[in-house]
Amino acid sequence: MSAFRRKVQIDGISSETGDYDKEKADLGAKEGSDDGNVTEDHDPFAGGKVRRKASMARIFKGDYVDVHSKPHLMKLLEKQGGRGVLFADKILKFTASGKMKRQILVITDFAIYIINPETYVLKRRIALAAVEKLCLSQLSDNFIAVIVPTEYDLLMASTRKTEIVTVLVESMKSTSNYELEVNLSNSFEYHAASDIVKEIQFEEVEGGTKTRFLNKTAQAL
Repeated sequence: MSAFRRKVQIDGISSETGDYDKEKADLGAKEGSDDGNVTEDHDPFAGGKVRRKASMARIFKGDYVDVHSKPHLMKLLEKQGGRGVLFADKILKFTASGKMKRQILVITDFAIYIINPETYVLKRRIALAAVEKLCLSQLSDNFIAVIVPTEYDLLMASTRKTEIVTVLVESMKSTSNYELEVNLSNSFEYHAASDIVKEIQFEEVEGGTKTRFLNKTAQAL
């Protein structure tokens, strides 16, 4: 096991309504890989997030699922108007109930796609123009929340979160000249569904990061 591999513990606790989410997964794996041809030359977190040495030095590859070799995936993207794949990889997506599902995340010049990795069925398309900001903790973990005020938010976990953040920030800047906000906080709220608001809390503990999900009072979008 790598010296930089850390275990993230996810604990469910009772909410105001008595509901709770409880999942455990290794979401603190070493970021990135050593192949590819694009290197990171800046810190998208502006020094505000604890990062692993492997993450600071790793190389960006972009497409980790080889989109162009998968006709069904290519056809889906073409039908949706997707072009110019900037990033593609398998991620863990959190459902409204707090469960985790492995999905394919694809980022193009204009949209984010969540796709079933077995059937290649499109589960969700988010226009980049609809994204308000990204939320992450200040600690060493793999969580990313994409905040979409007009719909509902996307919470996912990826060992390549730095690359995802960089791609989204740079893509939105180049296509719309919009400076995407990257919010770093050890506690933030997100809409798990249009009528479900949750708070995620991060705490650094010995050997990793402890993460809690709390159900909050639903608020209208």
